[in-house]
Amino acid sequence: MAKPSSTTVEVSILEKDYLVACPPEQQDALRRAARHLDSRMREIRTTGKVLGTERIAVMAALNITYELLEDSTMSGAAGLLLKAMDDKLDAALGTDTREKSAG
Repeated sequence: MAKPSSTTVEVSILEKDYLVACPPEQQDALRRAARHLDSRMREIRTTGKVLGTERIAVMAALNITYELLEDSTMSGAAGLLLKAMDDKLDAALGTDTREKSAG
């Protein structure tokens, strides 16, 4: 059985370009996801409370994960996995839950 073919898609997040391998039928979804992440990271950066691209990316990931966990349509198993990952990130970063929701 042949692997699905992938092409390289260029996305830009916080003025930095990334090349991502992606099947052709998922390119639009990848671009939407990159635009959403870029938007969230810009929001966090403009607050001036979080410095450094890596920390901004982690805070954006935590905020997006939190929103996904709150979504009642998410499956229980996926929600538990994301919650566990979220808790580990909080512990590793020493992040207070209130900082997450404040963005």
